[in-house]
Amino acid sequence: QVQLVESGGGLVQPGGSLRLSCAASRSIFGFNAMGWYRQAPGNQRELVARITNSGFINYADSVKGRFTFSTDIAENTLLLQMNSLKPEDTAVYYCHALQNGINYWGQGTPVTVSS
Repeated sequence: QVQLVESGGGLVQPGGSLRLSCAASRSIFGFNAMGWYRQAPGNQRELVARITNSGFINYADSVKGRFTFSTDIAENTLLLQMNSLKPEDTAVYYCHALQNGINYWGQGTPVTVSS
């Protein structure tokens, strides 16, 4: 019922920046949780940033101070601004939403941080 489509991934040099966007097919108002996760080869999918109905944003320790998660309710979009990127940030990034007990995932957008 909800389709999530990520964009903005690509190749960037260490220290660079990228902005990821996730467009939802309908209003994201009322979602129980929304956020970004990532998965590197050989690793499990891990939380990057997440917001709940309380408005509290939870970041992984590894990205605090470098990444900023936000939502644009009017545009039905989840955003992830990534600054000071490091090679260890290389992964496929997925947007996620939880509504009425159902988890929705995007297809993922790959991010490669390398010289």
